[in-house]
Amino acid sequence: MKLVTFTQGSETRIGRLEGDEIVDLSSIAGDMISLLEAGEDALESARRSDATRVALADARLEAPVPRPPKILAVGLNYADHIEESGMETPKLPMIFNKQSTAAAAPFGDIHLPKVSPLLDYEGELGVVIGKRCRHVPRDLAHQVVGGYVVTNDVSVRDWQMRVPTFTMGKSFDTHCPFGPAIVTPDEVGDPHTLALTTHVNGELRQSTNTKHLIFDCFDLIEHLSTAFTLEPGDVISTGTCGGVAASFKPPKWLVPGDVVRVEISNVGAIENTVIAEPEDTVRI
Repeated sequence: MKLVTFTQGSETRIGRLEGDEIVDLSSIAGDMISLLEAGEDALESARRSDATRVALADARLEAPVPRPPKILAVGLNYADHIEESGMETPKLPMIFNKQSTAAAAPFGDIHLPKVSPLLDYEGELGVVIGKRCRHVPRDLAHQVVGGYVVTNDVSVRDWQMRVPTFTMGKSFDTHCPFGPAIVTPDEVGDPHTLALTTHVNGELRQSTNTKHLIFDCFDLIEHLSTAFTLEPGDVISTGTCGGVAASFKPPKWLVPGDVVRVEISNVGAIENTVIAEPEDTVRI
């Protein structure tokens, strides 16, 4: 099942994506977090629902969870990215936060910030938590996964590297587009055998398979849930492979007009256009 959040006219609802149509699930839950929190019975109802259908062409897909409770990301989780970064392989997952306001639509715009031209892409597999959980052992971690998404851990490199936490450089508004849908585990299959590519303006920049993750999806759930409760709608972005813009000589920073497409087998693709940060982002 492919679960989406979509806007039609002035109304935002949840639905089940089927080809070029969306089955409206608003009678089952008001938003995606509520649907996940309602558990297996609600998800089964969503799977079986034959409610009103909306043409995909008449709707705008939003981030499947428009405001995730937490966006947790992982650094240095593929060997080729570690090599191009000149870093050492971490002994434990290198975790950082992206603020929830970074969440963006799967086909929305990415802002080139007013304060930096060093804008980079990072195509990644995302895990959406489906059950409230704590102290999850690795062998049971699959039970708390609501589904998988394509993510782009957009990064502002100078701001990222100024301090060890990475938070500022990873959390600019629009810098976590993800989706296009939460694809449930039964449709994805093994999350550790998925092909991932990133193209910029049609040029292949990144290519890997999730079998190369150093700490895989279930390792990360076990590790993170040791410290704090994971909640329905939390997004874990599992890390990127080699080929980021900063690794090229000279670097291939993103500029307005660039189109970044990240695609993962069995999960889907997101595509975002870079624009200069609009003047209306100034809010006082």
